[in-house]
Amino acid sequence: MADVFLPKGMRDLLPAQMLPRLQVIDTVRRVFARFGFDPLETPAMERIDTLMGKYGEEGDKLIFRVLKRGEGGEKGEVDQALRYDLTVPLARVVAMNPGLPMPFKRYQIQPVWRADRPQKGRFREFTQCDVDIVGTDSLFAEAECLCVAATALQELGFKHFTIRLNDRRLLAGMAAAIGAPDRMVSMVTALDKLDKVGREGVEKELSARGFSGEQAAALFAMLDGGEIPESAAVEQSLDQIIVAAEGLGVPAGKVVKDRTLARGLDYYTGAVFEIVVDEPKIGSISGGGRYDELIGMFSGKRIPAVGISLGLERIFVVMEELGMLGASQASTQVFVTRFGADSASLAAARAFRGAGLATAISFEEGKLGKQLKQADRLGALFAIVVGPDEARAGSVQLKDLKAGNQVTLSLEEAVVRVREELSARLGAAGAASKA
Repeated sequence: MADVFLPKGMRDLLPAQMLPRLQVIDTVRRVFARFGFDPLETPAMERIDTLMGKYGEEGDKLIFRVLKRGEGGEKGEVDQALRYDLTVPLARVVAMNPGLPMPFKRYQIQPVWRADRPQKGRFREFTQCDVDIVGTDSLFAEAECLCVAATALQELGFKHFTIRLNDRRLLAGMAAAIGAPDRMVSMVTALDKLDKVGREGVEKELSARGFSGEQAAALFAMLDGGEIPESAAVEQSLDQIIVAAEGLGVPAGKVVKDRTLARGLDYYTGAVFEIVVDEPKIGSISGGGRYDELIGMFSGKRIPAVGISLGLERIFVVMEELGMLGASQASTQVFVTRFGADSASLAAARAFRGAGLATAISFEEGKLGKQLKQADRLGALFAIVVGPDEARAGSVQLKDLKAGNQVTLSLEEAVVRVREELSARLGAAGAASKA
């Protein structure tokens, strides 16, 4: 059926897509927790004034607004909006909960919404996997963010990626150097499109924003390595971040300084970073930076913070194109058949489920072949046959649906055998993925 019933830029995720997706999310969540980050969730909707004015002129246009209920909505008034990212909601949470222990390290894995133009790896509803560290100015916080993101990607199987690193203060220095200190945001908005439109496209964008050709030429001279006035301290801080990140475990050479990295969101105040893969050319799969003034917009006092986000949708596009996902594990591990001896079949299902094994039971009695076809459709690895003879003997037939063999065991023995076999297969699959 055509997708005419779906809103543009939205998707249904069927079991074949959800199973590997959940495996990836579980891997990322385990890494986040291992680094000492605690979970947090926030509502899908925020007050419109909470979100507006935080993302810059381009971002604010992409916020999905929600009409007021009742008479206000009839007049077109808006009081709420779907969250655009997970960072601004975090800032609100911190401001509303001043008793949180600092530094506060949280992770959040939830969907966000942007009224963007859908394209490859870019949807209007997508999931972000964020980690943030609130309440410290230490450069080790930046290094920790880079390390946790790199570790998550490595455990997913990524090898060929680069962490690009820059600082908004360098961009501010460039704006001042070309005589446009009050137009730094406008300059950054244009520069943020460099990967999409190239240098010529950025030059046209700068011209449209009122920058002269001489200003654009001076800007690109600094982007290409020319001296930025009064930038030594900032450059030194970037070097310290790289050293600390490598000390925490990021492979040497993975983090590179890149003056062209802009990150268009207005709330960044210091170091900014993105992670890009060598192939396919899809843009960044992760990004973040320091935002020391955002929480103060809600709390009235400066609370430093830094964070990084993994873009789940783009990560999946890359993993699919590079064949990194492999065969996803079926959600059903054991299928229990029925032949009239219902009490024995029910007891078998109960035993396997009690052992922590994903177990389905046939809803219909019938021929064994028909029931085994159902087991195959579910992707089950083992079938338990409990006919009248087995019920009387207190045994079951354990069929290995992948190997094609069968053995008669007691129910307790069958449970142990399945657990051991699954453990062995899981270990072999893990070893193969690391090879």
